[in-house]
Amino acid sequence: QVQLVESGGGLVQPGGSLRLSCAASLASFSIYEMNWYRQGPGKQRDLVATISSRHSTNYADSVKGRFTISRDNAKNTVYLQMNSLKPDDTAVYYCNAKIPLVVGHNYWGQGTQVTVSS
Repeated sequence: QVQLVESGGGLVQPGGSLRLSCAASLASFSIYEMNWYRQGPGKQRDLVATISSRHSTNYADSVKGRFTISRDNAKNTVYLQMNSLKPDDTAVYYCNAKIPLVVGHNYWGQGTQVTVSS
């Protein structure tokens, strides 16, 4: 059974940093596109960052220059380094793994709460 387990969330002051991790029990992890989404209070779930199987990355405009997504295929883990955090970054952050255009290979973690507040 596929599992994605996020960790690293918590309470941080504005301007602070956190690093999220997502450990995946996926065979052939390296071929998956890995994504971080977030869902703030009363908001829809939005895509934050993507890293492809070839390690190319994309970011939502709201986090460009502040967040960095990376992956370690040897550890089946994807990371999200979050710097210069703002109160608007408060959300539950979800890890997602998928193989684009292939049905049946789309998995989600349970989410980790990030709260940015003084």
